[in-house]
Amino acid sequence: MATPKGPQVIDISKLNLEQLTQLKNQLDQELQFFNESLQQLKIAQMKFSESGECVDKITPESKGKEILVPLTSCMYVPGQISDAEKLLLDIGTGYYVEKDITGTKDYFSRKVKFVTEQMEKIQKIATEKSKLREVVMDIMEVQLDKQLAVIAQQQAAGGAKA
Repeated sequence: MATPKGPQVIDISKLNLEQLTQLKNQLDQELQFFNESLQQLKIAQMKFSESGECVDKITPESKGKEILVPLTSCMYVPGQISDAEKLLLDIGTGYYVEKDITGTKDYFSRKVKFVTEQMEKIQKIATEKSKLREVVMDIMEVQLDKQLAVIAQQQAAGGAKA
């Protein structure tokens, strides 16, 4: 017998309250993950943007100027710009590449664009998940109201017999 492949469509209005609660909790977790991812991407976007802005400050006249070279995030040593035409870029996982000013600006511009596109994709998914969560909450509320009405009706019927 063949099993269905890919996502299955489920009518959430047919789920019971416990299943709806589980679905809501899952959606809450997914939304939290997406929000954390967006925060991390925002930090990366700012770093790339700031790096691109720093490149704008380097001119041929910068050669020989004194700068502070970071050894760690909170420790610096004095240094000098020896070549204002070429920059060494950290492209990740311990790899560096030498680029000219124009290439460096282009690199950071492309990185900002890529991260921004990823943020937009995640934001779109998060918005859809948030809407689904609201629908689940509405259905849960309707089911709770129905259960309360049944209980009230049973109590009224029980009170009328006494």
